Amino acid sequence: MSAAHSTAQTSCAASLEGLWLPMITPMRQGRIDLYAAQALARRYREAGIAGLVLFGSTGEGSLLGVGEKCDMIEAVRSDDHALPVVVGATGIDTRSVAALVRRLDRLAPAGYLIPPPCYLRPSQAGIVWHYHQIAWTTERPVILYNIPERTGVAMTVDTIETLARDPQYAGVKECNPVLLMALNQRGQVRALCGDDTMLMEHFSSGGTGAIPAAAHLYPERFVAMMRAARAGHMDRAEALFAPLRKLIRLLYAEPNPGPIKRALSMQGLVADELRQPMMPASAGLTARLERVMMQIEDMRAESQAA
Repeated sequence: MSAAHSTAQTSCAASLEGLWLPMITPMRQGRIDLYAAQALARRYREAGIAGLVLFGSTGEGSLLGVGEKCDMIEAVRSDDHALPVVVGATGIDTRSVAALVRRLDRLAPAGYLIPPPCYLRPSQAGIVWHYHQIAWTTERPVILYNIPERTGVAMTVDTIETLARDPQYAGVKECNPVLLMALNQRGQVRALCGDDTMLMEHFSSGGTGAIPAAAHLYPERFVAMMRAARAGHMDRAEALFAPLRKLIRLLYAEPNPGPIKRALSMQGLVADELRQPMMPASAGLTARLERVMMQIEDMRAESQAA
């Protein structure tokens, strides 16, 4: 391993602190709305978000072509003060995922977020093989992603910690609350919270980073909650997070990212458009989102007035 390679890995691992937003891919008339993507990236930087994660499930990554992904990366990084970008790389065939990583490597992302291959349900040894094949195609850091609800297979703590002995594996996004707490307690690998409902518990128990999709809405409030929880100010953290719990439940009440895009469109930030077969949020959920968002806005106005 070269000194530059080692330094890059250490830098990425250190920078995984804070909130990394798994950003949506804004669409308009069937194409990526690059202007909206740039505006969102600036908004989240100004709110205190630490970095962006592109092309996960929230970003409709499996429905985008490679050229579209390159355009999106270049758009959100066009600002002189752009946030660092981690790129999601998902697929069934290890060789295809590795080829995608080689192509995107030319754009020098901060790292890659990679789940096990979906649908195949490989053994733990197969999962390790998958990751090693991809890691050998890049010198950039790899973040493991344990999401059995989408892949059909779960990584064990032993598999995660075995991979993390290699410093190229900078951390793991963990969505299981029990495993998340176990990883935090064991301290062998940097665990990034992937369950938005667990954010406060994660940060108050020593967690340092998270990838929460719900932070698309009211990102300043999520950042303030994180800082309060990490500082041990639990009363303030709970006061900030309590109104967000109902919002989080609604954002996941229908397939992601339909509810998030609907909520952002209600704020005038993006068009309410998804790439099919993903569908917009239902009218019933929209009405519930509107009520909860109005309550949060009223609380914010009252706080500012005080």
